[in-house]
Amino acid sequence: MKEFVLREWRKEDEESLVQAANNPNIAANLRNVFPYPYSLEDARWYISDCISRKNENQISRAIEVDGTAVGSISILVREDVYEKSAELGYWLSEDYWGQGIMTRAVGRICMQAFERFDIVRIFAEPFEDNEGSQRVLQKAGFIFEGTMRDGIYKNGKIHSYCMYSLLRREAELLYGR
Repeated sequence: MKEFVLREWRKEDEESLVQAANNPNIAANLRNVFPYPYSLEDARWYISDCISRKNENQISRAIEVDGTAVGSISILVREDVYEKSAELGYWLSEDYWGQGIMTRAVGRICMQAFERFDIVRIFAEPFEDNEGSQRVLQKAGFIFEGTMRDGIYKNGKIHSYCMYSLLRREAELLYGR
């Protein structure tokens, strides 16, 4: 099983971020805020944003393999009536798909989030046709809650997306305190 590290983003990750992120197969499964093509300017903005917000209600980490940033994972605490929930988002360089990295990264960051924030629920919203991401969530202990039919518009088409969640009490049973 491939080893990896979750760590804070660094300015020197810009080039490796562009190399990992500049892939239409990754962008196709993410929100429109994730650009394709992915430029050096995009990487600079993203890393700067992660660094500047590190003490706010979010955790943003680089996924590092063999000394290189090859993906990203984050938890963002929601606001208003959703303040006890946080959203999970992630992507990984296609070169590392299917190696169990993301499932383990999801477990690690979820435990960090439950330890750091006063939340009871972490949720993720993979596109319905993104079976790989759904498998990651299922293997990490997330529960499928339902399909939001025709809930998103991406690349000129209407798509459905799924809702998955992991509750604090479930994570404690899966991953310990």
